[in-house]
Amino acid sequence: MRNLKRLVSTVAAAGALSLVGCDRWLTVPDPTVIDADVLDPVADAPTLALSAQQNFASAYGHLIVYSSWFVGETDVSETFPTRNEYGRRSVAIQNGSHDADVWFPLSQAASSAYLVLDAVLPTPAANINYARANLFLAFSYVLMAEQFCSGTVRAGPELTTAAMLDSAVAHFGLAISRGTGAAGPGLALADAARVGLARAELQAGRLPQAIAAANSVPAGFNFNLTFTDDLAQRFRLANRMWFYVRDRGSIAVAPIWRTSDPRVPWLVTTAFAPQDAAYASDRGIPYAIQQKYPDYSSPVRLASKLEADYIVAEATGTAAQLTLIGARRIAAGRPAYTGPTDANSVLTEFFTQKGFDFYLEGKRMGDFRRYPNNIIGVPVPGSTYWKPGFAPVGSDTCYPFPIREIDNNPNL
Repeated sequence: MRNLKRLVSTVAAAGALSLVGCDRWLTVPDPTVIDADVLDPVADAPTLALSAQQNFASAYGHLIVYSSWFVGETDVSETFPTRNEYGRRSVAIQNGSHDADVWFPLSQAASSAYLVLDAVLPTPAANINYARANLFLAFSYVLMAEQFCSGTVRAGPELTTAAMLDSAVAHFGLAISRGTGAAGPGLALADAARVGLARAELQAGRLPQAIAAANSVPAGFNFNLTFTDDLAQRFRLANRMWFYVRDRGSIAVAPIWRTSDPRVPWLVTTAFAPQDAAYASDRGIPYAIQQKYPDYSSPVRLASKLEADYIVAEATGTAAQLTLIGARRIAAGRPAYTGPTDANSVLTEFFTQKGFDFYLEGKRMGDFRRYPNNIIGVPVPGSTYWKPGFAPVGSDTCYPFPIREIDNNPNL
């Protein structure tokens, strides 16, 4: 006992002595948190720029899933009333999923890009961190313009879709110049920005500018967002479409897309837990799952020469659209188009082929905003919702600001 008392006294004394020179001796650093006090915007610019990219990648998955419900690429195969509002095209500003899963991730992606853009970095005209931050800020603004009825920049006043597209165009231009100046990996960022620029100009109705930007994209170009299967971080780092299939049972391939076209692979699964049988999480219908992204680590295409080709054809007119329709049908092993060749019929077939090519890539909402009468599969206003217990389909064409943004943004 005497030895034990001496040991306790010695440890206590040693602890007291150590406290004289250290007031944080019990502090354990969290490797997942960056201490703002030690953050160096210049030295840490590569990390911050990549964080902005990852924030966008995480947000992009949410936006793809929610917009797929809205335009009828997938059915809302789960019970959340807030998510079924998207399938019904009637999204309330009080919708909690709308705020947490759609608006906040997109706003966070934009906000994190400004951490880089606000820093004074060396060789600004050729700095790859500026290129990366501008690219993903611009894509954030394009998606805000396509999917929301209005937008905002840095918690500023409400801006029209046209104003949001102008903001995207400006930042795509900076991404092109900065990426080209940086060379190396910066060239891929610049080419992705050229596709994004063409997309923004098309949405804005500036067809010559859209064609010029799209034609500047090199042949064979493809830019993917990458994802990883990290069990501890799946909600942030995994492919969102597979996450919503495997972990939630939330998205089922809508019947109109369940064809033999290889561009939209799908199956009715029995491979999950036995208690799930072959049904989604709402136990409503046999669960037809997408197979385009069959794993948590599946990449997602963000920009490509193929999208640029679609932009040129849409902006050029019916003859160009028919040519691309034929080429894409051949590439997919489909029979030739034999339907009507009037401009309206061709445009519907054109967007149908684009729908197959870019299924679950977050592009169909913008197409719907431009040509609502030529997009097949979109839930029809006033029609009966596909599952019982819900009100009929609404007439929303875009998303409102969520209530939390309205309440907390002093400029709204």
